[in-house]
Amino acid sequence: MSSAETQSILLDDPIVEAPHKVYPKKVDGQFRRIKWGIQFATLAIYYFLPFVRWDRGLNAPSQAVLVDFPHRRFYFFFIEIWPQEVYYVTGLLILAALALFLMNAVAGRIWCGYMCPQTVWTDFYLTTERWIEGDARDRVTLDESPWTRDKIRKKVSKHFLWLLIAWWTGGAWVLYFTDAPTVVWKLATFRNGAFDTYLWIGILTFTTYVFAGVMREKLCLHACPWPRIQAALTDEYALNVTYRYDRGEPRMSLKQATAARAANLPSGDCVDCGQCVAVCPTGVDIRKGSQLGCIQCGLCIDACDAIMEKIHRPARLIGYDTEMNVKRRQCGESAIYKPFRVRTVLYVLLILGVAGFMSVTLATRDDMHVSVLHDRNPLAVRLKDGGVRNGYTLRFANKKAEARSFTIAVSGVAGAQLEIVGVTPGNKGKAVIEVGPDQTREARVLLSTHGAGGSKGQAPVTFTTTDAVSGEATQVTDVFIWP
Repeated sequence: MSSAETQSILLDDPIVEAPHKVYPKKVDGQFRRIKWGIQFATLAIYYFLPFVRWDRGLNAPSQAVLVDFPHRRFYFFFIEIWPQEVYYVTGLLILAALALFLMNAVAGRIWCGYMCPQTVWTDFYLTTERWIEGDARDRVTLDESPWTRDKIRKKVSKHFLWLLIAWWTGGAWVLYFTDAPTVVWKLATFRNGAFDTYLWIGILTFTTYVFAGVMREKLCLHACPWPRIQAALTDEYALNVTYRYDRGEPRMSLKQATAARAANLPSGDCVDCGQCVAVCPTGVDIRKGSQLGCIQCGLCIDACDAIMEKIHRPARLIGYDTEMNVKRRQCGESAIYKPFRVRTVLYVLLILGVAGFMSVTLATRDDMHVSVLHDRNPLAVRLKDGGVRNGYTLRFANKKAEARSFTIAVSGVAGAQLEIVGVTPGNKGKAVIEVGPDQTREARVLLSTHGAGGSKGQAPVTFTTTDAVSGEATQVTDVFIWP
């Protein structure tokens, strides 16, 4: 091939597509209504969930969902997660990943098309843009027209509403980390003196405005790693938005198709109207096959169905299907759909297993936690009478919303005496540790033997902590060391 021919091919089909602005056209249909429903539900949950109240008793926060960094707690309705229970957060992340894998195995990138925050907020911004500037053709005309008073008014109004949405988005995120009504009141009355609150609202306002208003589909195409990852997780049975070229080709105008059918010549149902491209939020032509930019939102299906209805042809020229089925129909074979297969069943079982394990552990977990830490330096001290003393730090966690008292007993070392630094034994000779509601407390514990002799090396020692009221006991084990 000559250099001139190579240059001609590169010019006709460039490796890198030239940047251009996408003007998605408004469309109505089944998948558009599904997107409306999911968008309304997800935005409502995000914006209003911080204001939902949940009674946890006296001295406990009443916000249903709260990440309480100062007190190191995470609250989700009736669930309270402590720092040492971070494995529950890990479990939630595992569940989220498995759910994402399952969605991909069933229907490709439906997460991207319907539930991804970038998709939801970009759709919200596009709706606002259409409300002010009009549909796609009106927006193109407005952008290409000279600057007039009307154009300035529309542009300023659009960006003002975008910034307002971005500001409320950033503000709503901050509300998950502190009491929502209190923060809203302080912000509304300019009484909030916390610099970090304004800083985070500003950062999230900026990122929302840029990602959803300016970058839009560019973030999905160039920054998001999921399109690259999901390609390695899919298989030939995963449903994707597919142009059924076995029906659509060869393309021709409606008049030409009618004449071809009358003459018993090949003709496709696609009339090359371009509506599938016009409504796509990323500007993808689905007729070119599976592409990185397709987020599987199904809007092109709605647009194509509307055209098929007008020309009295069967619907779903574009639909959720597989490339394998298209080729099978071309060969005269029936389509195959396998939503239940090894991959999807395994994901479901893993999700049920992880969710079940977390539910059981949450339902059966104790409302008190005790841990022990042996002194490192020195490990043991030889006393004047020949005895040995070991030091420990016991940490108590009271997960109830009321103060509790605990007694400590020790076993495993014969004749050992227990002393809690700063705590005087009660009437029965037992030291009592008071732990406030929903609080932790550390106690310095000394365990001593008296007299020469005794064991050598080390031996296991068990601390038994008992609730003075309920009698609930918890045991922790460490070692007693002889120097």
